[in-house]
Amino acid sequence: MKIGDIMTSGVELTSPNASLQEAAKKMADLDVGSLPVGQDDRLVGMITDRDIAVRAVAAGKDIKKCKVRDVMTDKVLYRFVDDDVEDLAEDMAALQVRRMPIVNRDKRLVGIVSVGDIAVRCDTSRGGDTLRAVAAH
Repeated sequence: MKIGDIMTSGVELTSPNASLQEAAKKMADLDVGSLPVGQDDRLVGMITDRDIAVRAVAAGKDIKKCKVRDVMTDKVLYRFVDDDVEDLAEDMAALQVRRMPIVNRDKRLVGIVSVGDIAVRCDTSRGGDTLRAVAAH
C-alpha cells in the first residue's frame, strides 16, 4: 500500500511569520494538533499545539506577538507520496513522531499522515505496532 492511499490531503500551511495566536486559531478551526509551516512554496517546519503550550505559553511568551518561527520545529521530516506505508510506519515508530508531512517528488506538500491514519487504514498489527512505539516516547 502506498502512502497516498491513506494520507489526509488538502493540508493547510501556516507561515513562519504568523503569530502563535493565528496558528492556534487555525488549528482550532481545522480541529488539528499540528500545522506544516511553509514559506515560498516550501515546507520549512512543523508546529504543534504542544509547541505552543510548552515553548511559548509555559515560557511566558506573548502569543499575539510571538511568531511561529520562534517555536516551530525546523527539522522537517517527510516521506514521499509514492513510498510504501510499511516504510513510513517503521520511520514513525523509530523516530517516535505522531505525524509526518507527505510530499511529491518535487518536494511540494501534498498531505499528512498521523499514527491514527495508520491505525485506522492499515492492518491492525502494523497500526498497533506503530502506535505502541510512538507512545513509548
